[in-house]
Amino acid sequence: MSFSQNLSSGQTANSSQVLIEVLEPQNHTIGNKKYTDYLVRTKTTLPIFKSKELSVRRRFSDFEYLKTKVEEKLKIKAPSLPDKAWKRQIPFMKETLFDDTFLEERRRALEQFINSISDHPLVQSDKLWVSFLQDDEFIKN
Repeated sequence: MSFSQNLSSGQTANSSQVLIEVLEPQNHTIGNKKYTDYLVRTKTTLPIFKSKELSVRRRFSDFEYLKTKVEEKLKIKAPSLPDKAWKRQIPFMKETLFDDTFLEERRRALEQFINSISDHPLVQSDKLWVSFLQDDEFIKN
């Protein structure tokens, strides 16, 4: 196994042991801050998890954090996440971060990302990945 791997080449027969769906984007407003989170539903037979079916809510920034840490810690080149939506955050833009089409495109891309990294055997034993999929509070540290 090389020091730096590409996830697409690291897929194994274990990939069928984890199925992850990213669903139901929800918009939230706290004060003048707005954000969207997504339901991440996991079905698994891996014994590292507390349960065979799990559901948590995650923000885009949680996916970014997971990607960064997986690459740093496991020396794996993770697939890309969808781009940050900087243009959509400009107040006078007609399209926004909360546009249904944008949210659906991002949801699909996040689902593809999480399933892709979850196929890798090193990721499947990583505590941060387990926490991301299982713990209601995903602590970034």
